[in-house]
Amino acid sequence: MAEKNFQLDIVTPARTVFSGEVKSFTAPGVIGNFQVLFNHAPLLSAIGIGVIKVVDASGVQTRFATGGGFVEVKGNKVILLAESAESEEEINVERAKRSKDRASERIAKRQSDMDMERARIALLRSINRLKIASKK
Repeated sequence: MAEKNFQLDIVTPARTVFSGEVKSFTAPGVIGNFQVLFNHAPLLSAIGIGVIKVVDASGVQTRFATGGGFVEVKGNKVILLAESAESEEEINVERAKRSKDRASERIAKRQSDMDMERARIALLRSINRLKIASKK
């Protein structure tokens, strides 16, 4: 029986984070997580802050922290255009902790000239990075 793999490309504005044949791909859709397997129906979806899980052709799982983006599934090819994506190994834990502390402090101060939504998103992204890094 032939392997039921498909092509996955995870691309950010800075670089290609992942490109290869995979068995499965799980993403944090804005209305809930979803998984893509071989011969998935065509799909276009926004993704939010969360965890991307990839099981490559040899069965090895890799997790990535993402800050959102869009994914297209079409003809056994998945392209994720992500605002950011970092593998577990790439996450700088100390930097993520500092970012979390800064965002928490900004939210607590609630200064009138501050963009609260931006601070909230920064806090969610740093918490996500720390959650993924802690499960190495």
